[in-house]
Amino acid sequence: MKTESKKLEHDCVTTLQVASYYGCKDFVQRLLEKGAKPNIQSGTYRTALWAVLHEGHKGIAELLLEKGASPNIQGSPNVQGGQYGAALQTASEMGHKEIVTLLLDKGADPNIQSGEYGTPLQAFSYRGDKEIVELLLEKGADPNIQGGEYGTALLAATASFREHKEIVKLLLDKGADPNIQGGQYGTALQAASHWGHKEIVELLLDKGADPNIQGGE
Repeated sequence: MKTESKKLEHDCVTTLQVASYYGCKDFVQRLLEKGAKPNIQSGTYRTALWAVLHEGHKGIAELLLEKGASPNIQGSPNVQGGQYGAALQTASEMGHKEIVTLLLDKGADPNIQSGEYGTPLQAFSYRGDKEIVELLLEKGADPNIQGGEYGTALLAATASFREHKEIVKLLLDKGADPNIQGGQYGTALQAASHWGHKEIVELLLDKGADPNIQGGE
């Protein structure tokens, strides 16, 4: 296993995690055949599945999930910690769309909160990825869950300097509350106004956004 090109920083990891991180699919398969447990939590990446997600090795992710790796383990913050959140959120923050789809198909909970963006829906709303936003909503993602840097998915979509009008409309059509407060700008209306997104401002007002709410940093 060649390790010269990148360094895996860890304090306590399993052999399966290391092999998964470096993309050694044959080795991973051999370890699993010999009884390696994919859900053991340890070190920086918590589980083998997290190590895979960080590097985007879809084939190994498929193999681990087939062998019983849970996409919903978050791990105890007090025992063998790990700095990354739920698997779906990790894949979302890393931008691995194919793995996000795979995890959802394998039963990953789209509403688990962790990481910078709070939920996967917030992460992809901020990025402007309509395809994944639609998929997450189809799988039951709640657009009004609050948390993360931006507050909600709608706040994340409007906080971007890019004009994600279609995503804003999609979220509103799926029940996103335009008056929930959070994040740097306070409300979705304030965020859209800050960036000069006139069409989004009009859309929010048409959907009941209150122009008198005060807030933001």
